[in-house]
Amino acid sequence: MTETNAYAQAGVDIEAADKAIELMKVWVEKAKRPEMIGGLGGFAGLFDASALTRYTRPLLATSTDGVGTKVAIAQAMDVHDTIGHDLVGMVVDDLVVCGAEPLFMTDYIATGRVVPERIAAIVKGIAEGCALAGCALVGGETAEHPGLLAPDEYDVAGATTGVVEADDLLGPARVRPGDVVLAMAASGLHSNGYSLVRHVFLRPAEAGGAGWALDRDVPELGRTLGEELLEPTRIYAKSCLDLARSVEVHAMSHVTGGGLAANLERVMPVELEARIDRATWTPSPIFDLTRKVGRVSQPDLEATLNCGVGMVALLPADAVEAAVALLAGYGIDAWVAGEVHPAGERGGAVTLHGQHPGW
Repeated sequence: MTETNAYAQAGVDIEAADKAIELMKVWVEKAKRPEMIGGLGGFAGLFDASALTRYTRPLLATSTDGVGTKVAIAQAMDVHDTIGHDLVGMVVDDLVVCGAEPLFMTDYIATGRVVPERIAAIVKGIAEGCALAGCALVGGETAEHPGLLAPDEYDVAGATTGVVEADDLLGPARVRPGDVVLAMAASGLHSNGYSLVRHVFLRPAEAGGAGWALDRDVPELGRTLGEELLEPTRIYAKSCLDLARSVEVHAMSHVTGGGLAANLERVMPVELEARIDRATWTPSPIFDLTRKVGRVSQPDLEATLNCGVGMVALLPADAVEAAVALLAGYGIDAWVAGEVHPAGERGGAVTLHGQHPGW
């Protein structure tokens, strides 16, 4: 018995992995920057750092994340070319909130069995997401884990690196009383809270769920449940970088796990607080449907899901008109959702009041 055959009998198919690499090359080519050196197949991705010489004091920023249990929806529907958008959005927009431009990204895919076409579809989504974010996909890893993962199971993770000029760093130190909270619309659930959403809709009735099928047509959504749940995460990178370069922006917050208030608190100085009025927007139907079908309290919902706001900018009131117009040019709805005030009893807090229209 040859070594290769022994490895194959153990469940690892090297030929399938090689085919997957060939299939994904065409997509990786679409996620390049001029600073990227070489292509797939090396031990490390190379990026020409001489591009940083134009900075006076460059600060490198890095972020890593996955997409959580949303991958279970992609696997159940056998649709794999959108989950990469989610992965890119989760990592690059964590950089953007400090004003950093994402430069390059690497990915990691672990699977029970390498199906070349499926791996290529995942990488296609990652490459398309990188192109939308303006960063290069410089490398990655596909690992076959038979026995640890079922043949059709996989998980994805990614890491990205960006750069910001030290003098342009956004964050709590810049926030001032009177700043407005400019909310930017989410495309849907994005990539957080899927354990709750799957429990509400997919778990059988005897286990406390609604027992809905992913192919169920839902009139409130105007499509099937599965199509709604796979809606890709909006990638704000280019629009928010343009915003920070075009108008005065003091801080930004990427609304991910924990919801709007918890994530905005991360960029609030202790001497100030933000007050947000729910009446300024109506979340898309999936949020109200989750609340009603699952009998989820509003505090629990807001502590888990983005509730229609995927990104927030804190900026002076006189910059709002230009900011809203700029974001509209990127197809992003934005509105004033609140204001920053001197802190009350809880410094650095974010409070929500009022109610969403129709709730």
